[in-house]
Amino acid sequence: MKKILDNNYFDFILTNPVISAPGNDNITYLNNRHSLLHIPTAETNICELARYPVHTFPSLFTLNSTVNLEQTGVGEVQRNPALALFGQGVIVVIIDTGIDYQHPAFRNSDGSTRILTIWDQTQQEGTPPDTFTFGTEYSRETINTALNSEDPLSVVPSTDTNEHGTAIASVIAGTPNVLEGFSGVVPQADLVIVKLKEAKQNLKSFYFVPDDALCFQESDLMLGFRYSLTIQERFNRPVVTCFAVGSNQGGHDGRSPLSGYLNDLVLQPGIGISVSAGNEGNSQRHYFNSTPIEPFYNDVELRIGENDKMFAMEIWSHSLGRVSIDISSPNRESTQQIYPAIGDCRIFNFLFTPTTLYVNNYMFDEETGDQMILVRFENTTPGIWRIRIRSVENEPLAFHAWLPADNLISNQTFFLNSTPDTTITSPGNGIRQLTVTAYNQINNSILGESSRGYTRMGFVKPDIAAPGYQLTCAVPGGGYGSVTGTGAAAAHAAGIISMVFEWAIVREHYSTMNGLDVSRLMMRGATRPSSYTFPNNIWGYGQVNVTSLFRQLTSI
Repeated sequence: MKKILDNNYFDFILTNPVISAPGNDNITYLNNRHSLLHIPTAETNICELARYPVHTFPSLFTLNSTVNLEQTGVGEVQRNPALALFGQGVIVVIIDTGIDYQHPAFRNSDGSTRILTIWDQTQQEGTPPDTFTFGTEYSRETINTALNSEDPLSVVPSTDTNEHGTAIASVIAGTPNVLEGFSGVVPQADLVIVKLKEAKQNLKSFYFVPDDALCFQESDLMLGFRYSLTIQERFNRPVVTCFAVGSNQGGHDGRSPLSGYLNDLVLQPGIGISVSAGNEGNSQRHYFNSTPIEPFYNDVELRIGENDKMFAMEIWSHSLGRVSIDISSPNRESTQQIYPAIGDCRIFNFLFTPTTLYVNNYMFDEETGDQMILVRFENTTPGIWRIRIRSVENEPLAFHAWLPADNLISNQTFFLNSTPDTTITSPGNGIRQLTVTAYNQINNSILGESSRGYTRMGFVKPDIAAPGYQLTCAVPGGGYGSVTGTGAAAAHAAGIISMVFEWAIVREHYSTMNGLDVSRLMMRGATRPSSYTFPNNIWGYGQVNVTSLFRQLTSI
């Protein structure tokens, strides 16, 4: 078995790119900044692993969704004969849970597929894409052969059992269905699908994620984006990638390996990226404190539910000096102060509760230079846990704490004095890629679950708001349903980016336009109600408005 698939090997992200020699599967090349190093698990225990720099472990990502085309001006622009932009000549890439390729939403009027390729990372029986070492790539020709056969799945055994990827793809580029009142934003765009494999069990174990929780690892996502670059080169057409998953791990500052990669990609002509902001706004999984005067400590109250027996929490310090941590169980047993160190993992077993704590108070995170505390709970006793963060030098302190996102933890575990701000999930905190939040297009209100900015470093995020409430979408099996969340909003925005690329690149009005150009046009052309000050941490620069965007470029 290839080591990138083998649970007997850990995957570590290296910041210096290495291209593996033929026959050597110890290294997987990610991009011009990063590679994966595969190391045997051997007998390494949880605490020993945590002595490695935390940024070398791929983060875990979860899904960001559980259309009104007139609301954003899409219909008006498409009816204008001088524009009539439906995505023709543009390729849309969806990196997600796969697709129901048999669905009418992804087929032409003659029944043939609109999908150029599927790279299914979970299927190992076929041939991987060129320069990749795992998964199976299915071409348009092979998909059409499957559609014309009596048993399509015997030819192309790629499915979407989760439904998320199918929904996102259809919102962007689904073939119209008049009876269902449905159409994707750009129904003439071609599709490329990356079906992600699930995260390795050893990585889930390191982060104390339940075995049955669906999540994906950062390195596989980065490989998905690298695949999108090969697609652009192969077909010589503009490519727009929608990214409707997110992670609560990391410093929420746009400095993760994935965020850095996307920051570079959107500067390349013909590369557009739409990223969902996340659905953590009302989850109570973020805590912030700033203590400028004595006493220089703060007590955090964390309510842990009955079903959350294991999980991890990250605390990122923004203090003048170092901070220590002291954790008390519901019956007041305490770890006492744990001071920052280099490569030190502390294990705590309590006398009156079966809980075990693994605490790493990292002096500094190598990716950011900031102090970071990783706390992992095992066999956790439910109730109110108290965490004291104290300044070692008796100076002003400030810090953020985040619990896992989405289905990695139940809604019964939360901070009692949480804040909805600074909850945008990775890679939505990156500076250049378009970060999209969701609003209810029926009553023009922001969705309560939509994550909020700003980033931990104070940069404006999200960038734009798009419709994200009960958008009509395709569901596996040939039916239609609805999808809600910032993932749906990012899909809508990805369709709009495709429209701009069709006008600029396919029709040769501005052949070097890149994703950053489009995102700034969308931000400048946004609708901004006078009742708010813009930009802000909820709406970003306002509601996306395609008509206003094209007025900047044309005389419509």
